[in-house]
Amino acid sequence: MNADTTPAAPAPTPAAPAVDADGAEAVIAAARSRIDDLDARIIDLVRQRRAASAEVQAARIAAGGPRLALTRELQVMERFRAGLGDPGAEVARLLLELCRGRA
Repeated sequence: MNADTTPAAPAPTPAAPAVDADGAEAVIAAARSRIDDLDARIIDLVRQRRAASAEVQAARIAAGGPRLALTRELQVMERFRAGLGDPGAEVARLLLELCRGRA
């Protein structure tokens, strides 16, 4: 925040490099390759998160508790909202849904 309590402006998105039509194809191909790699890593991380979530659920049930902890889910949603803006809460909701498993 600034001295007048106005929130600081978000950092600008980096500008795309200036390229001609031929260069654009190379830039697009390279960026798409990075995106594909990131997507694969995200999928792997979601699978790891699902496994960790299953461990938590099993332990909670074994201890006589509920399978879900709604307070914890709200904390996760808030963390994603804080990190990604309002759409981050929706990303978290979908992630939590994926990780809940079968009732």
